[in-house]
Amino acid sequence: MLLEGKRLLVTGVLTEASIAFGVARHAQEQGAEVVLTGFGRGLRITERVAGRLPDPPDVLELDVSVPEHFERLSGELDARWGALDGVVHAIGFAPPSTLDGGFLDAPWEDVATALQISTYSLPALARATAPLLAKAGGGSIVGLDFDAQVAWPAYDWMGVAKAGLESACRYLARDLGAQQQTRVNLVAAGPLKTVAAKSIQGFDAFAGWHRRAPLGWDFSDPEPVARVVCCLLSDWMPAVTGEIIHCDGGTHAMGGDIRTE
Repeated sequence: MLLEGKRLLVTGVLTEASIAFGVARHAQEQGAEVVLTGFGRGLRITERVAGRLPDPPDVLELDVSVPEHFERLSGELDARWGALDGVVHAIGFAPPSTLDGGFLDAPWEDVATALQISTYSLPALARATAPLLAKAGGGSIVGLDFDAQVAWPAYDWMGVAKAGLESACRYLARDLGAQQQTRVNLVAAGPLKTVAAKSIQGFDAFAGWHRRAPLGWDFSDPEPVARVVCCLLSDWMPAVTGEIIHCDGGTHAMGGDIRTE
């Protein structure tokens, strides 16, 4: 049991197609206790989806744009467990104006929203949970990424937000590792047909991803990514931090198509 006895906080569960849902399911199957978060109208959706997990977990409210929610979340987790072994950051949002060719025209107010929700929420969540992770000996924070080394079609300001997320991961790894042995890593997933993907009209630009992937790529299967996240949450990678692990079939390492179909 890879995660026997681990106490994990998982954000970002909206549907069964969510990577975070796969993480929560695998984590429970590997022996972990799990708590989810949701917010606003999505809170009820998360609660319904939580009922489809092997052991339906509680759902706590967390709107990352409301500072008070972080304090309340930390208090609720402290009262429940007294410590925390792992955190999954699966949070991202960008207003429509910042995507699909809106890079030069997006107003600052919308860009600021994308950066706050998709980038700043990682250090904010880390700050709120760090004392609980320290009580468990350090633990692990794992975030979900989309490779920010290049400029992607249609991704625009979300791409910038992911680049900021990658940088934030490194700084968190520096500070939390030195202070309390907390590991912080990201998993750069290949494109998947999730709720987030549906918000990008130009998502079809990634349709040829599998042609560059030596291992192939299934746009409808979040399980490979979920498994990598669970591995990073476990004790099997104790010296890995500040890392971006690609789970994309190998596309990131290829210079062009290697398949004809």
